[in-house]
Amino acid sequence: MDTPDGDGGQSTVFRSLDEEIRRRRTFAIISHPDAGKTTLTEKLLLYGGAIHMAGSIKSRKATRYATSDWMEIERQRGISVTSSALQFEFDGFSINLLDTPGHKDFSEDTYRTLEAADSVIMLLDGAKGIEPQTLKLFEVARLRNLPIVTFINKVDRESLPPLTLLSEIEKNLSIRALPRNWPIGMGRTFRGVFDLVERKAHLYVAQDHGSARSEEEVTDISDSRFSSILSGIGIEDEFWEEVDLLDSDLGLWDQEAFRKGHITPVFFGSALNNFGVELFLKAFLRLSPSPGAHMSDTGPINPETPQFSGFIFKIQANMDPQHRDRFAFLRVCSGQFRKGMTAKNVNTGQEVRLSKTLQFMGQRREAVDVAYPGDIIGLHDPGIFHIGDTLTEKGDFVYEGIPHFSPEFFVRVQIEDPLKRKHLRKGLLQIAEEGAIQMFTLDPEGERDVLVGAVGQLQFEVLKFRLEHEYKVRAKLEPMNYDRVRWITGPLDLISNLSSTLDTLLVFDREKSPVALFRNEWALRYVVEKYPSLGFHGTSPRTFRKNGRSR
Repeated sequence: MDTPDGDGGQSTVFRSLDEEIRRRRTFAIISHPDAGKTTLTEKLLLYGGAIHMAGSIKSRKATRYATSDWMEIERQRGISVTSSALQFEFDGFSINLLDTPGHKDFSEDTYRTLEAADSVIMLLDGAKGIEPQTLKLFEVARLRNLPIVTFINKVDRESLPPLTLLSEIEKNLSIRALPRNWPIGMGRTFRGVFDLVERKAHLYVAQDHGSARSEEEVTDISDSRFSSILSGIGIEDEFWEEVDLLDSDLGLWDQEAFRKGHITPVFFGSALNNFGVELFLKAFLRLSPSPGAHMSDTGPINPETPQFSGFIFKIQANMDPQHRDRFAFLRVCSGQFRKGMTAKNVNTGQEVRLSKTLQFMGQRREAVDVAYPGDIIGLHDPGIFHIGDTLTEKGDFVYEGIPHFSPEFFVRVQIEDPLKRKHLRKGLLQIAEEGAIQMFTLDPEGERDVLVGAVGQLQFEVLKFRLEHEYKVRAKLEPMNYDRVRWITGPLDLISNLSSTLDTLLVFDREKSPVALFRNEWALRYVVEKYPSLGFHGTSPRTFRKNGRSR
């Protein structure tokens, strides 16, 4: 396959399947909003040579937007609301970076994306440490036993003491934090980082907005200039005391414990000003694992298995507003993908020819002819794929299901122009198939009012925006006072009685399955006790059987 050579040109390099697997890294970045995740993503792309200038979404005067934020509402609000798959080459590695939404209202999309990752970068704001959303996302990564590498950002601003940050990580996350570099000063006294492994000082050179690769001076600790810097900011004794303390921890490093998520290596830097990013990226690629086995209903499937297989973890419509297309994002798990090959969708039994396949750099797209385990590819989807589908070249195994979440907020959708009803239904169906919302109606045939459920309130704002800008439909979303949902199985006559139950609303999902919405926990318990012969499920039983688990 073609890979960039050292001069930025193209050279044809032929590698075995094992070699291609070993050089791949597929990871996601998790953080609390405003910790600098989009900025760090752009700087990793900058150092990887995938872009030549990083934009700053925090500046209203900026003429560029974050590469990973392709959706119009993301550009307007300066937040990420959907996952992006970004591929680039660096230092002999083939990298798949899964950028995820930071806002809690889009955590379900993040959870699904983590299913496709082999490791995680946990990004912390040096001034704030562990925040609620960071903790929530960390627990998801821990459930998957993903290796976690920590980058403490914004150390060129006033921050918590670095030893306090380490203690906070260990106390709140119950994971051993072992730093690989150490800040030389913090905030206004920040002068760089000290590489604890290589014993080199990387000295900070101020940048203008950090739009290009940063300059830095690398010096040995015996250099008199280094001592002058330490004494000049008044931290010489404190610095060496901390380094002596940390040196004793270096011997505690255990690669296997890291791969199981019990130890996190910690790095310090400034993503906005590019400092420490390249040092971090090189270390991360050396530490993080290449693609491993994925669990299926027949046992683990090793990436070295010659036959191609993978699973769909994300669906996105209208990535190109001009073409109104739709793509299913597939994580390759084994073998070699080849453009034009035929694979079986095990979940539906359908044979599919995979002819229109792309890789992405935000909204930019490139055709892909070959892909290997760890790679993320976009399959043109005419409506035949669903989140959780397994595709195989040979065999009928199904990969472990993608988690599904019960919505906690509900609205009634009212259209301003009745002639746009078909456009509304199309838009709601496509967005629901992406997993961003769930659709319900008051009757099985869907002729009456449409209700929408979501995990977070902000998803409704995105829904309204997308309906207007992508489907040309202006809709009013009327909040409904329900916060619990259960799918129901059992005798139909008993189910129909629920429509007359106080504080309960009987609706139907897109597959015409009966669903009950409840105003509160008391209403739910009342109905469960009153109808012991009915089954109440947190997700659709059909979805549960298909995808293997619910949440």
